[in-house]
Amino acid sequence: MAIVFVFLFLSLFLCIHFSSAEPFVGVNYGQVADNLPPPPATAKLLQSTSIEKVRLYGADPAIIKALANTGVGIVIGAANGDIPALASDPNSAAQWINSNVLPFYPASNIILITVGNEVLTTNDPNLINQLQPAMQNMQNAINGAKLGGKIKVSTVNSMAVLSQSDPPSSGSFSPSYQPALKGLLQFHKDNGSPFAINPYPFFAYESDSRPETLAFCLFQPNAGRVDSGNGVKYMNMFDAQVDAVHSALGGMGFKDVEIMVAETGWPYNGDSNEVGPSVENAKAYNGNLIAHLRSMVGTPLMPGKSVDTYLFALYDEDLKPGPGSERAFGLFKPDLSMTYDIGISKSSRTPSTPKTPVTPQPKPTATGWCMPKAGVSDAQLQSSLDYACSQGIDCGPIQPGGACFEPNTVASHAAYAMNLYYQSSAKNPWNCDFSQTATLTSQNPSYSNCIYPGGST
Repeated sequence: MAIVFVFLFLSLFLCIHFSSAEPFVGVNYGQVADNLPPPPATAKLLQSTSIEKVRLYGADPAIIKALANTGVGIVIGAANGDIPALASDPNSAAQWINSNVLPFYPASNIILITVGNEVLTTNDPNLINQLQPAMQNMQNAINGAKLGGKIKVSTVNSMAVLSQSDPPSSGSFSPSYQPALKGLLQFHKDNGSPFAINPYPFFAYESDSRPETLAFCLFQPNAGRVDSGNGVKYMNMFDAQVDAVHSALGGMGFKDVEIMVAETGWPYNGDSNEVGPSVENAKAYNGNLIAHLRSMVGTPLMPGKSVDTYLFALYDEDLKPGPGSERAFGLFKPDLSMTYDIGISKSSRTPSTPKTPVTPQPKPTATGWCMPKAGVSDAQLQSSLDYACSQGIDCGPIQPGGACFEPNTVASHAAYAMNLYYQSSAKNPWNCDFSQTATLTSQNPSYSNCIYPGGST
């Protein structure tokens, strides 16, 4: 009886685990456009994906209402122009909460209020000085509405608040922003709210457009970059940028303040003189980022957890000024179709066997299994694992409860994924390269109930 109970408990746990989406994946829902679908249609679209959070730049009541009873976490924002009134008058903050939160909560799952966007880098001293008082008055208004701890308050920062980010261990905030940041970070610590930042590897690639930098930015197999300060090898730019922020927080004495990635993304189109925008690159960045977050490996300085990350953006914003790339970040088109597939559709999470036969391909003559070479670092293996699992193969067997989940090591999971990627491709030698970290072997690596596809074909 006890065995049956344990089995049922584990079955229920696994059902809950696999039915849930990724709580750390969100998306930005900008509205600088004249062709967006109605909010109820967007709410249905979001429910068809594994996205669990949406960040609005304002507090549009139609959108907040449309997201009621969907379970989607909602981030709403007070604009930079609202800050002076919020800072000078506590009643203004109370009125803001009364208008934008109380009519909708809790049916609409509002989880965070951002006060201002990239305020510090406006370099407007009056606005900067008013930011923390505005946030404090907003927090007091939330507490007064008995919602303290349920809805948190933050502000969103540009990566330009850092004066040093390379190598990541040397990350530090610009001295000119540190006086304001000290008060803001104390606010975050006191209220358990996240420090929100906007890292964009796309912009890093724009300023350094070497092929190896592109692979590093897109989470593709690469040689990695060693942090000269601590010897840690980084395999992607996202981790390097986030860890630079972590180091900067530590340098200010606030290493335990949680980091939130409020925006990150890659444009799929741009002007002819722009470096990097393409559907291929956008799909690689966003798809590999999702796979990296799902792996729960974390960053070298913050291992074992995934930072809350909001992709930019849900739709293109056709009225945005600036270069063409500014209007080409959308994951979905106004007709609700995908711009490109990054594996966030619930229907695409579990690949199904096609019912109609595909065109027969010439039978490959290669034999064997694709395995990592000896001595390859966990960082390189994690990069290859993220890449392989983002390419449409079924990595379910190395998820919790899968036949190949144990042993739960990066090396074991990477070996399975790298081999499956090779077996699922044309079995050309370059499909088992992974930046010269893998090789073919005739020795079957299968064990117990974990079967590695391959062998004689």
